[in-house]
Amino acid sequence: MMPQELPFSINIQEPRWDQSTFEGRAKHFFMVTDPRNVLLSAGTLDEAKKIVQNYRSRIPTPGLTEDQLWRAKYIYDSAFHPDTGEKMMLIGRMSAQVPMNMTITGCMLTFYRTTPAVVFWQWVNQSFNAIVNYTNRSGDAPITPSQLGTAYVSATTGAVITALGLKSLTKHLPSLVGRFVPFAAVAAANCINIPLMRQRELKFGIPITDENGKRLAESTKAAQQAIIQVVISRIGMAVPAMAIPPLIMNYLEKRAFLKRRPFLNAPLQVGLVGLCLVFATPLCCALFPQKSSMQLSRLEPEVQALVRAKSGDIDLVYFNKGL
Repeated sequence: MMPQELPFSINIQEPRWDQSTFEGRAKHFFMVTDPRNVLLSAGTLDEAKKIVQNYRSRIPTPGLTEDQLWRAKYIYDSAFHPDTGEKMMLIGRMSAQVPMNMTITGCMLTFYRTTPAVVFWQWVNQSFNAIVNYTNRSGDAPITPSQLGTAYVSATTGAVITALGLKSLTKHLPSLVGRFVPFAAVAAANCINIPLMRQRELKFGIPITDENGKRLAESTKAAQQAIIQVVISRIGMAVPAMAIPPLIMNYLEKRAFLKRRPFLNAPLQVGLVGLCLVFATPLCCALFPQKSSMQLSRLEPEVQALVRAKSGDIDLVYFNKGL
């Protein structure tokens, strides 16, 4: 008996799980941020791209099952830019977030006692953030190299000033307080970095649509809400990874085991951070729906008038919040 061909009715433009629930969004982001995708070969990525593009063009792939189709879609999404279709830089992909952040955050939390170390690791962290933001930029509002440079320099300066300022303030406080300085610096940098990276959106607005995806207008109020949600998610991602390991390490460093083996300090810290990030990254990405909504009455008056002229009785508009 011939195996039945997969129908072309599966909507692979949307995630596999219901995005109106936190659980559905969490399942989606666990797939998107899966660190194992970093290890996939170029051949596997190209094969996934071929399956997805053939399916969209309604060209059948013999023996393809629904699970294989979704797996190919998530591999494709993890490595290729959604707007341009280009293969993204390896360290800028969402699947590289956990291994990269785990190494950088682990080192920030381990080497926080000297000024050169603080400056160096905050710089490394902001350089990595700039690569991630550039790699995942929206195709609708491209970032110019000068905007990228301004955001990079400002966020790095903000992070270093915050870290050094707090480091000098915590000199006379218990050592545990000093361990939280890197977190405050990262939170401050996120508040500077993301709005600057997305300044074009704040100036000109982001596309707003009706529930069917029909583009209605551009709104700066929607852009503000999108950026606030992303800043909250990014800071939320850093909380478990930068708050739990310091407490555990503070306890362990007083015990004989680590006193006799100080070389284990950095690997232990990196491992603890990694454990937190594996869960914190997808769960914080899932805090807000990717397709966020807003009451029409909260938009700028001229945008409200424009939307009402296009589709009269609409109350809610939708927009992509970014990551």
